[in-house]
Amino acid sequence: MNIDFSVKEAVIKRYSVRNYSQREIESQKISSLKKFIESLDNPFGSKVSFHFLDNATLEKMEKLGTYGVIKGARSYIGTTIKLEEMSLEALGYEFEAMVLFLANLDIGTCWLGGTFDRQGFSEAMNVGSDEVFPIITPYGYAADNKHEKELEMRHMIQADHRKDWNQLFFDGDFYTELTEDRAGDVAFALEMVRMGPSASNKQPWRIVMKEGEFHFYEYKELGYSDYFSYDIQRVDMGIAAAHFDFAVKEKGIKGSFKNVTDLEINLPENMNYVFSWIKEK
Repeated sequence: MNIDFSVKEAVIKRYSVRNYSQREIESQKISSLKKFIESLDNPFGSKVSFHFLDNATLEKMEKLGTYGVIKGARSYIGTTIKLEEMSLEALGYEFEAMVLFLANLDIGTCWLGGTFDRQGFSEAMNVGSDEVFPIITPYGYAADNKHEKELEMRHMIQADHRKDWNQLFFDGDFYTELTEDRAGDVAFALEMVRMGPSASNKQPWRIVMKEGEFHFYEYKELGYSDYFSYDIQRVDMGIAAAHFDFAVKEKGIKGSFKNVTDLEINLPENMNYVFSWIKEK
């Protein structure tokens, strides 16, 4: 997979668009999007499948529900996985890559994990009964104005707010904050993680730098994923991995994601290890 656009610019341009104009997306952009999706892979090994739903199909269906969250959308993309180890992280990684690609094309998106008619969209997108269907997004050009419910939601989840470094990144253990100076050439990648989107803007990622290794943890908010048959915040961890990976590659820093089993780091309550990124020496 080749990310041939500025990670920072795409991350800054991306925001959750919930009100869409009726302007059609140019055919060459659709072709580029499909070609990009075909090129996608992830560092976790699980297969992620993408499903398109366009306006022609939507018009044949009864109105598909997004509970008033989305207005004017003419097209959707959904993703499915087989629920296995690291598949949710794989989905988050590839889906966010696609979202950033669309942001680079000035096309809006909005991650939807709970606020959509899952059964209706499953039928419309021909999702198999053995597939897990965690996420969809509308995509298109943003309308000039945000609708009232969109403004309410952005205010409720503090959509433009991000936690500070000292809440997310740590040096050696969970009791010592990691400074940008100490992070060195990886500070940019960490900042891209900090700016990432997450379900309800919970920002569950925590990263500990230890001896040149970066260990990713999920701060699991109790009860948040009870509505689902899986931990939806693991998708957010895939988003963090994508932002980190694209940023280090843009800076020419080599490394890889691995599972490290012998970490001696005392964990705060509700903190779960997920994966590590090991810098190449």
